[in-house]
Amino acid sequence: MRKFGIAILSIFLTISVASAQQHTTDSAAMANMPRHTLDKIAGVVGNSIILQSDIELSYANYLAQGGAPNPAVKCQIIQGLISQKILAQQAIIDSIDVKDDEVDNEVDRRMRTMEQRAGGQDKLEQFLGRSVIQYKDEVRPDIREGMVADKMKQKITDKLNVTPEDVEKYFNAMPKDSLPTFNKEVEVGEIVFQPKLTKEEKQAYKQKAEDLRNRVKNGEDFGTLARLYSQDPVSAAEGGDVGFADRNTFVKEFTAWAFKLKAGEISPVFETDYGFHFLQVIERRGEQVHVRHILVIPAVTSASLIRSKARADSIYNLMVKNKLINFSSAAAYYSDNKDTKYNGGMMLNAENVQNRSTFIPSDKLDPQVALVIDTMKIGEISQPQIFTGQDGKKTYKILYLKSVTDAHKANLAQDFPKIKDAAYNDKINRTISEWFEKRRKETFIKIDPEYQSCPQVKGWATPALVTADVK
Repeated sequence: MRKFGIAILSIFLTISVASAQQHTTDSAAMANMPRHTLDKIAGVVGNSIILQSDIELSYANYLAQGGAPNPAVKCQIIQGLISQKILAQQAIIDSIDVKDDEVDNEVDRRMRTMEQRAGGQDKLEQFLGRSVIQYKDEVRPDIREGMVADKMKQKITDKLNVTPEDVEKYFNAMPKDSLPTFNKEVEVGEIVFQPKLTKEEKQAYKQKAEDLRNRVKNGEDFGTLARLYSQDPVSAAEGGDVGFADRNTFVKEFTAWAFKLKAGEISPVFETDYGFHFLQVIERRGEQVHVRHILVIPAVTSASLIRSKARADSIYNLMVKNKLINFSSAAAYYSDNKDTKYNGGMMLNAENVQNRSTFIPSDKLDPQVALVIDTMKIGEISQPQIFTGQDGKKTYKILYLKSVTDAHKANLAQDFPKIKDAAYNDKINRTISEWFEKRRKETFIKIDPEYQSCPQVKGWATPALVTADVK
């Protein structure tokens, strides 16, 4: 839908890109950033400054994420930083702020992402050239400013909407020779039956976790045992360390023990949907806890697969042969997939989850699902079949083909929801642009000569200062 104008390449997009790139980056690039740029001021916006190092950092991040070398990207970055500061300064006037715990949670979320990308806290600190705590203190003001700017954007656009007349007007204004072609789309429902082990089948795995816990209690190193035996693919290499997290990070059973214990204490073995765990609290800071754990995942048995199939066959018969329940109700009652069961079993488009779109391009479907629905008619329910997930786990699924939309040129009758989204985003884009056009003329802006020729910020500097150097 980019041809519809959904891709907001003006100020609205640039703010988000620059803000995201500035702090969720490849840490090696940060460590190698030129130090001689740290004292140069690239711009002044009201009572705030933009350092050349801010721009270089974002550009290094862009390169680290696979972007092709292109100095013009720095123009987009400085545009985003200027825009963010204008938003943040207006937010102060409008008494818009974010709470300290919101900022703390966002800082911690970004640090967890960076640690995962770097391969652990130690490696991240090596790349950064400083401790994580020090780095958090450095980036916290900028992250707060970005969050405040986001809230200001929401205030500017929160009352916007589009009527059916707006959508029709937007569509009719589009050149007919440039209307996009939509690929074939399908609506597919699923009822998932995960193999479930009996208490007896689980016992061996629970005992393995108990044995590992006893070895820790008897003096063996927790980290070493985690590296050797934990089946958590993320934390095992780090000795089971999952870093600092809040109560919303873990599943409820894990959270209960993580926030109940004192530093140094080890939990009993407990079970979650992932398997059997035990954890140790390393440190507690208010509503943040630093833990490490060992996970033992029970293996699916042939007997559990047979039971899963029998259950799936039974539900299939209730729907298709006996017609005692419809697909949507069966999904809500019996499906083991929490992501779809409360949606009538309907899968969501992974690229449009926010709008909860159930229309999925056929080329984006799981190939296993695509093979099955290619043999189905609209309204048909498939017999239970076994599927293998990306993690290698096997489940039985019943599929339902609700609709098929063939590839076609965009039109209002078939594509109203998509065109409505495009019209709405276009309205947001224009509203933000108009807001900035007015605010930038009222704001003192000084831009270093190096960036005054950037088309994104051409004419933005306060007129009397266009040719003046930024000291």
